[in-house]
Amino acid sequence: MASSRYSRRCFLIALALFIAFSATLASLRFGIRAPSVLNYLKPSKLSLQTQTQAQRPLMNSSMAPAVYRKPPQLPPKFTATPSSLVADTKALIERSRNVQDYIVNNVAPEKATFDNVVLPVARDDNKMAIESHIIGFYQAVSTDKALRDASTEAEKLLDDFGIESSMRDDVFNLLDAVLKKKDALEPESQRLLEKDHKSYIRNGLSIPAGEKRDRFKDIKKRLSEISIKFQKNLNEEQGGLWLTNEDLAGVPEDLVSSLKKGEGEHEGKVWLTFKYPDLFPTLKYATNAETRKRVFVENENKCNDNVPLFREAILLRDEAARLLGYKNHAEFRIEDKMAKLPKTVDDFLGDLRTRLAPGGKKEINKLLELKQQDLKDRGINDGTQENYFLWDHRYYDRVLLEKEFSLDHQIIAEYFPLQTTIQGMLKIFEELFGLVFVEIIGEDRADLTEGGKASDIVWHEDVQVFSVWDDEGEGSGFVGYLYLDLFPRDGKYGHAANFNLQPGYIDENGKRRYPATALVCNFSKPTPKKPSLLNTTKWSRFSMSLATESTIWFLAPPTRASTAPTRSAISSRRPARCSKTGAGRRPSCGLCLTTTHTSHRITKPHTRSRLGPTRSRQSRFPTL
Repeated sequence: MASSRYSRRCFLIALALFIAFSATLASLRFGIRAPSVLNYLKPSKLSLQTQTQAQRPLMNSSMAPAVYRKPPQLPPKFTATPSSLVADTKALIERSRNVQDYIVNNVAPEKATFDNVVLPVARDDNKMAIESHIIGFYQAVSTDKALRDASTEAEKLLDDFGIESSMRDDVFNLLDAVLKKKDALEPESQRLLEKDHKSYIRNGLSIPAGEKRDRFKDIKKRLSEISIKFQKNLNEEQGGLWLTNEDLAGVPEDLVSSLKKGEGEHEGKVWLTFKYPDLFPTLKYATNAETRKRVFVENENKCNDNVPLFREAILLRDEAARLLGYKNHAEFRIEDKMAKLPKTVDDFLGDLRTRLAPGGKKEINKLLELKQQDLKDRGINDGTQENYFLWDHRYYDRVLLEKEFSLDHQIIAEYFPLQTTIQGMLKIFEELFGLVFVEIIGEDRADLTEGGKASDIVWHEDVQVFSVWDDEGEGSGFVGYLYLDLFPRDGKYGHAANFNLQPGYIDENGKRRYPATALVCNFSKPTPKKPSLLNTTKWSRFSMSLATESTIWFLAPPTRASTAPTRSAISSRRPARCSKTGAGRRPSCGLCLTTTHTSHRITKPHTRSRLGPTRSRQSRFPTL
């Protein structure tokens, strides 16, 4: 375990370098803006009177100049019903299957070209993604269980179709003929051709037709089922503990007072959920070690139904990789990554461990001494003085910061009310990248719907939606839509992730299709007496999420969505939703058993969000 103080210093240095580097790049493209950017990095503690009022309000639709009031494309609609989701999914699948059948029936291998084989399918993928991303999105955010269930069913249909499409010999033979002709193509088209060709091979077409290929297909279908069930279990999780005020001694009063009050046999107790806004402050501030242990252990053992799914997924992935000719799943997953071989990553991680482990052990010893002194000062002799447990760490790490560095996260959080912080960060984006964010509010939302109903363009009343534009210096052109869904609720995806709702691309008529992206988080909800506050951890994660996720869709979009760069969804646990994916409908799983990035670590099964195949290309090419 590396030194947390060392990690904090590294993070602060990295953050400073990131800001400085971004400002430098921006100054080269947009002119010198660094001084104005720095103005947004000077926090000023808000008084109680101004905490609920933004100091530097972003532009909203009621005050926006005419050039920013009428986007050339309407935002996505969120008006689906359980029956319409499944029906729409079947229609999408049928249309896409017809496109592939038409190509096979009308193009001979000797006549196969990029334009008559690859391009029609890519265009169909783009059209499909306009609807399919949102169809799968409902299961992560809808408050209607029937709609979530229908979204899950629809996703299963899409996954099955993706497996079917990725194993079509007839389509692959035509694409193989195109590749062998070695026609001169522009770089984006060449990348798409090579990417598709490799994807067919990695999805089983390198296995001779017969029993082994059939087994590989069965494995992919089962992994899809596991993935969907695994995620559904996470989203539907409703665990928690009934605790007394004595159990929660030390926990901030505003949190305790906001918890559900018990009745009957639970009279005098409150219900603490395992959602982040409840979980982390309790582990960090509860002085009762038994409370911290109960909360930690119960949280780590939630979703026990996922344990056998997790085990089965590991075994199936290993079997599938061996059928493809790889030694293991890690070798399969890392083949097309920068490191290429598991050994490269293992050596790198081993070297890091050698360098950092001594510092980590030293800090653990220091934290244990702090624990021993704390127990002695409080007159507690519970037999744990010689042990430093996992449920001790958040608590004593905080105590260490407060004692040695006078660093109080609760006080720091007062400088970062959620809405004010978001506005400041978006202002920085505006300065760095020449953008304008316009929040669409009130009846202006109705003006951007076909039926004139404002609620049609959001999936929940708490959701904020922004139209994003180039600023005047960049031509005032429309860029896309950004959604922020910030607060927890029942049935909602429990980590933090970026969902690509609709991709951006240029269609066959040369018309620009603009992207829409949603940042889904779980911050504590503001109350009439107190705003939602971000401590340094929440602030840094949110800022990195916004920086690394949203800009990848808004800056320099490709001609075809299917050639967009891959990205990882962000998560407080780095499902990084792990989460790792391509330009597909959803973030995917970090439990891919690769040794790349952070996904090499196998943690408790419920702590990751995806297990099964995900599409790197809208409806096709699910990956193991």
